[in-house]
Amino acid sequence: MNKIYIMLLLVMMAWGFNVAAIKVLVTNIDPILLTSARIFAAGIGVLITLQFMKILRLPTKKEVLLIFYISFFNVVIHHGLMAMGLTLTTGVNAGVIVGLGPLLTMILSTLLLSRHITMFKAFGFFLGFAGVMMTTLLGSGGLGSVSIGDLYIFLSIAAQAFSFILISKLNPDLDPRLLTGYMMVGGSVVIFIASLSLESRPEQLIQLWDPKLGMIFLFSAFICTAFGHMIYNFAIKQVGPAETAIFINFNSFFALLGSVLFLGEFIKWYHIAGLVLIVSGVIIGTGALEYIISRKKRTKVA
Repeated sequence: MNKIYIMLLLVMMAWGFNVAAIKVLVTNIDPILLTSARIFAAGIGVLITLQFMKILRLPTKKEVLLIFYISFFNVVIHHGLMAMGLTLTTGVNAGVIVGLGPLLTMILSTLLLSRHITMFKAFGFFLGFAGVMMTTLLGSGGLGSVSIGDLYIFLSIAAQAFSFILISKLNPDLDPRLLTGYMMVGGSVVIFIASLSLESRPEQLIQLWDPKLGMIFLFSAFICTAFGHMIYNFAIKQVGPAETAIFINFNSFFALLGSVLFLGEFIKWYHIAGLVLIVSGVIIGTGALEYIISRKKRTKVA
């Protein structure tokens, strides 16, 4: 189990830095078109890897419907809105909003998986929501001028959280890593068709031959998206959606760090305050604090 946790931490580092990577890419290429190319490349990378692992097989008719259903939320909505949102908000703001992922996953786990919600968890949800509101409202100058990009990022994370619940209820015969590859390829095709309907120009992808943009694209597609999602989706089946989502907390930290290191952005006091509230909400909302308190009580009794 410790190996899975270490791998999840590395995935969070990659995903956090990926916010800065996508921010650079979408400033040069149409975000929807770029997303379709990035996800398609990632999906092909996953399927090739699974072929070497002797896991690759064709899905059944029932599994095809399941793959399409999950990919709509996990790929089309999540990645599409994330790409559009990053063109309309800062990498720092996006990094902090991403930190709401664990709390959204916990809420959906409670509602859809019939998990009991305690006062501690409810308070954790409140803290996390307060952190996101502080970041977006103070960062944009008030409720009347909240960035539409911030809203896109939030909806993107909400769609991803819902997809995690769906993945946790998968047919056990369908390996989550196999699901990852197929839903990326299928989802990317849908996103590409959408980009054409929005009059995107496919020739923009020629810019990826630029050495700098090309390296960033490969890092984002294969390291962050392909292997990152393959490992994360596998972990969901091993330790559960809510428990796995705890690690998204680190995603925000690395996203903030990446925005400072690679985008030259500045972290302001409300970003730190918002992040502290979100992290506190994660610790309380996921039950970690209750576990520590109950363990201390048991130790005293013993």
